[in-house]
Amino acid sequence: MLAEPPSHMVDGAMMDYFMIEAVNALRESSAVATARAKKIEQEMVESGLIPPPLPPAPPMKDNPRDSTTSLTSGSRRNVGPEDEAEEALRTRLEAIGVHIGGSFSERLCSDKPLFSETLEAVKFICKDIWSACWDKQVDNLRTNHRGVYVLQDNSFKPISRLSSWKGRADAVQKARTYVALPAGIIKGALSRLGYNGTVTPEITSLPQCTFQVKLPKEHKA
Repeated sequence: MLAEPPSHMVDGAMMDYFMIEAVNALRESSAVATARAKKIEQEMVESGLIPPPLPPAPPMKDNPRDSTTSLTSGSRRNVGPEDEAEEALRTRLEAIGVHIGGSFSERLCSDKPLFSETLEAVKFICKDIWSACWDKQVDNLRTNHRGVYVLQDNSFKPISRLSSWKGRADAVQKARTYVALPAGIIKGALSRLGYNGTVTPEITSLPQCTFQVKLPKEHKA
């Protein structure tokens, strides 16, 4: 009994409720932080300490396949206040995911040898990390053998029950927020293994989700 303490169980829907509340709380927190930063910036502009911000660039045509999780990922397009707030929210969720992914990676790799190839590390994400976090393995893994890996889950658990009364397009838009944390988990798990790269989620049809992972061609320990 001392060697195997009793396990404690929670309701299977607990994480769904937790994520709803976490996203709402972080959205409010991000809005306050963004407003505070803008106020400080405006005060510095009025005091002549910094130049005024440049006018916004003309809007670009949206790509229906675009998916963004980080303020620093890829090219930036012109965004409005609401998009900027969601961007800040995704950044916070991704940062939390990085911490969670690193902890999971340490725990699950405690009795494993070092990975000799990048592909082995990605397979570890597809099997061990996916099973520990989302109770299944990745449905499909593709690679161009040049540092780009595509992980596809045909029924991704964090967005499998997500819907919107406004329609499917709004549901897909909301889902991009909820996959920011999983993207951070993948990024954090790989980073703790020594593989620093970018993770970009893509959602075109719920509940399917694809993660594109870009890693250096050669891993240096």
